[in-house]
Amino acid sequence: MRRGSIVRMVAIGVVVAVLVTLVATLIQWLPTSASEEMDRITFVYWFATVICIAIFALVAAVIVYSVQTFRVQPDDDSDGPPIHGHTGLEIVWTVIPAMLVIAIGIVSAIVLARNGEAGTNPLKVKVFAQQFAWRFEYPDQDNLRSGQLYLPLGRKVRLELEAADVLHSFWVPDFGQKQDLVPGITTKLVITPKRIGTYRLICTELCGLGHATMRSTVHVLTPGEWDTWVQEQQSGTGEGGGAQGAGLFASQGCGGCHAFAPAGTDAQVGPALDNLAEVAKNAGEDPAAYVKESIVEPNKVVASGYQAGVMPQNYGQTLSEEQIDALVKYLTESKE
Repeated sequence: MRRGSIVRMVAIGVVVAVLVTLVATLIQWLPTSASEEMDRITFVYWFATVICIAIFALVAAVIVYSVQTFRVQPDDDSDGPPIHGHTGLEIVWTVIPAMLVIAIGIVSAIVLARNGEAGTNPLKVKVFAQQFAWRFEYPDQDNLRSGQLYLPLGRKVRLELEAADVLHSFWVPDFGQKQDLVPGITTKLVITPKRIGTYRLICTELCGLGHATMRSTVHVLTPGEWDTWVQEQQSGTGEGGGAQGAGLFASQGCGGCHAFAPAGTDAQVGPALDNLAEVAKNAGEDPAAYVKESIVEPNKVVASGYQAGVMPQNYGQTLSEEQIDALVKYLTESKE
């Protein structure tokens, strides 16, 4: 190949590489990282992207150059020259891609292994998913429960994830990782938050009628703020702490299915809870007894227009009498 042809092909490759690089860098394809694990995942992403840009530019340069240089003229009806291949070239374009794929595999394996290391003193959090709510339990903090996930900045966190009914999937886009929750199996996920803030938690596994509402919030606090939050929850003075009805409403995920003005929720998977006294009166029952029955035996009386079997059936076993009474009081006596 003549020198001029090589220069021309290189120029085409450079132009293509620049254009593709601009597309890759000027558009924010990934959320801003909020964890050390996502930093490593982002490195793998860019490592593979650079390789892909280089290969794409090379292939595009050869194609564009070949189309421009060797295209058949309108009045040329002759057969093309016979080509018998080039063994050396075939070896090159087999070995180099194989080496690149192996390199991507090695880097990915290293990142996967490091992202699974929880260290010697991680914060343990049990994550429970059920249609259609999240609940979080902190075993080392006297089994503190919360409807939202609170994490300290800079400390490794080991999440132990369980599903109560069907498949769910835990995903915080800013943390860069996703993990399925499978009934009967405890899966694990390690997160090391590196940025203070509030982040979305989304279920990414189609889990039923209320799947779109199965969301929660992750709060990353400074270590001091996190310690304060824990103390408030354990003393019952914070949002969702102790056996208070408002905290139970949040920690049990009631707001993921029901609209209730005092709690600021507007979900529509289940019936609204703002007029329970009127509903109970129309049913000829005492409001407190009616609400308690709806919690403990949700399929006994199903509101018109809603399906049976959607609300969890195990609150009578997972909540104490005191907790159920506090939740009933909150639902029947709270004002907006």
